Amino acid sequence: MEYVCDAPKDRTWFRLMSEGEAIAESLTMHHAVEKHYRRERERAIDAYQPATTVFIEQDIGKEAYIQRVMPIFLTLRDQDGMALVTAMLPPKGRPEGTCIVVGRGNADPYPDHGDAIETLGRHFGMTLDRHRCFPYRR
Repeated sequence: MEYVCDAPKDRTWFRLMSEGEAIAESLTMHHAVEKHYRRERERAIDAYQPATTVFIEQDIGKEAYIQRVMPIFLTLRDQDGMALVTAMLPPKGRPEGTCIVVGRGNADPYPDHGDAIETLGRHFGMTLDRHRCFPYRR
């Protein structure tokens, strides 16, 4: 995981950097972030165009490209490392595109963690409002 920013009440946002981290997040949070992570990573890999035709050099820059073009997957953790919220933001935090923010078991995280979600939005220069980002409104 990679540190992103601090949130109120001793919580911290981290970026999920690997499929293993996404799997662990899915297991901990009882949702399917790993499926989304895997699908988006495969899309990025399929879209990659090597800068050279020299076989041994074709993967130079590939991982950086993948990180640039795939959505940003994040987890909010408390001071004990407990996962509280999972988020998927558009690539490079761009305001256009799909955002998803969910709690444990796809529950609505906004009542308990709205201030932390707002902090994350400010960090990326976007608004992460419940109506746009929470896909399971009931």
